This record gives sequence, structure tokens and C-alpha cells, in this order.
Amino acid sequence: PPFRADHVGSLLRPPELLKDKCDRDIQDRAIRAVVKKQEAIGLEGITDGELRRAWWHLDFLSQLEGVTLRDNPGPKFGGTEEQPPIPAVTGKLRYAKPIMVEDFSFLRENTGKTAKFTIPSPSMLHLRAGRAGIAYDDMEEAAYPDLEEFWSDAAAAYRAAIAAFGKAGCTYLQLDDVAFAYLCDPKIRDNCRKNGDDPGELPRVYADTINRALEGRPAGMAVTLHTCRGNFKSAWVAEGGYAPVAEAMFSCRVDGFFMEFDSARAGGFEPLRFAPKGKKVVLGLVSSKTGSLEKMEQLKRKIDDASRFVPLESLCLSPQCGFASAHHGNRLSQDEQWRKLERVVETAKGVWR
Repeated sequence: PPFRADHVGSLLRPPELLKDKCDRDIQDRAIRAVVKKQEAIGLEGITDGELRRAWWHLDFLSQLEGVTLRDNPGPKFGGTEEQPPIPAVTGKLRYAKPIMVEDFSFLRENTGKTAKFTIPSPSMLHLRAGRAGIAYDDMEEAAYPDLEEFWSDAAAAYRAAIAAFGKAGCTYLQLDDVAFAYLCDPKIRDNCRKNGDDPGELPRVYADTINRALEGRPAGMAVTLHTCRGNFKSAWVAEGGYAPVAEAMFSCRVDGFFMEFDSARAGGFEPLRFAPKGKKVVLGLVSSKTGSLEKMEQLKRKIDDASRFVPLESLCLSPQCGFASAHHGNRLSQDEQWRKLERVVETAKGVWR
């Protein structure tokens, strides 16, 4: 991993799951169904569609000791009144119990392909609220008067989580991260300053924390990093090319980078020149936000354009994000979702025979 034809992870919830998303038996049946569908299409990395989650990141983060959820005061998704909550660090961070390991084990038991599991990156504990969202010295209970201790604890919590997935047999783990792509947008950078952070330093801090989290990762586990500019009910938050963050992001010691390139919001392929040799770049050229099906020839031309900066043998193809980063799902149909994943596989076969 990552594979020539890959996908980010989340899938639209079936109607029966939307009616009762907490029923474990309904979840089990729905996951078995989407596993079979992915396998039939020809995907090699198989996810559970994140069907057990309400949110792509909060279900994991909120189970870390020291994390609580609150309303989002910062930049918001356009076109929708409902906004996802954000995590706030109100106490010492700790991986105190298994988180989603049972969910991974169920997936692994139900696919003959590579079981791929997704979790939010440690950057997601900080980006939205920043320094202002971490208990510090003007509060009654100063959990982290020194921010370096916070980053150290975040990395330690993630090392424990990664080790737990490895012990359960995980060989393909993806860290989902909007931080790098968000920091390409001037309005997000302005919000960081309001939160008490330096947006020029944050990409390197995030990359260093990810690398500390990956220290001692289990042998045989491939880890990838996925970046996007927001994905909630087909809405987005940030825009801007990868140039401001590319060098820092590509310093993350992962095996592949899933990068959003489905629209002009993401800029051109030029920042790919910073991609390290031997690491894969998964081009997110297929939009998960609309039902309109991309033409194969257009996708091939874009892959060819990207190969001017990264060798073709180091490139892969995927949708730009998941189809349902939250339980609401994006504004397209189940049939449109599966057709897009089929198009990813068809195109990959045509490019990398």
C-alpha cells in the first residue's frame, strides 16, 4: 500500500444505517456488504466505510483521555448551517483504552484483501482551536502550560494506538489530516494567529509530531497521510495550492501521500517536486463531492501532467476524499459513488497495466 487504485475510506451510509446508526447488527451487515462491493470492483485496500462513525475524526479523538468536544468558533463550512464540533484538550492526553481496535478486527475478519483502517492524525487535536483550545496557564487547571509537553503526549498517545492496531494485525493504516491543506489558505492562517499560533511554524510542528508518533511502528505496517480542504455534506473550508506546506508535509515519514487535486482549489502539481524519492503520491483526481463522473481520458491527462514532477511508477489514483466524512454523507447517490470507484480502478488499469 498505497495501491494504484485506492480510496480514502469513508462511504455513504445505507438507508437502514441512517435510521439506526447505533445498532451493531445493522452496522455489521452494512460493513459486510460494502466490503463485498469494494472487492467486486477490484480495489485492493478495503475499508469498513467508516460506517460505525458519526464523524471521520471525532469518534476516535473523543475517546482519548483528556479530550472533550465543543462548538466550532473558527472558519466554517459554507452552504450548511450545521457545523461539526471540534476537539478541545482539557486534560492530560493519554491512550487509556483500546480505540476502534475491535472495529478493525471485524473488518480484517471479513475481507480476503488488505484491510485498510483510517484514523485522524495527531494534528487534528490542535488545528481548529489551536493554542486557545488547549488548557494552559490562564486556566484554573493548567494541563499544558508548556506546549512541547502537549506535543510529546500527543505523539505518545498515537504510538500506543498504532501499536494496538499493529498487534491486531493491521498492515495498512491511514492518518487523515486537513491541517497541511488548510494551512495553504490565508484565512486559515489568520485564524491560527488569532488562536495564538504561528502558521509559518505549524506545518513543521505537525510533521515532527507525526514522525514521533510513527517511531517504533510495527514491522510490516504501511502508513499513509491523507490531506484535504474540508469535506462535509459536499462543502469545503479551505483553498490554495500546496506550496506553503509541501516541504514540511513531505518530511513526514509515511509510505504515501493522498493529496486532493480534484479542483482549482488545490492549485497545480508543481509542489510535487518536493515529494521524496521512493514514496508514493496518490492523486485525488476524482471528486467525492459531486455525482458527475470524470472522463477517463481527462484523468489520464492529469496523471500525465503530474508525472512531470513525480515518476509515473510512484503515482497512484483515488478520489480526493471520502464520500461521507460524517454520517450525513455527500450530495451524490450510492450508484454514483460506486461508479466513481469503478472509474478509479478502470483508469488505473489503463495507466499502469
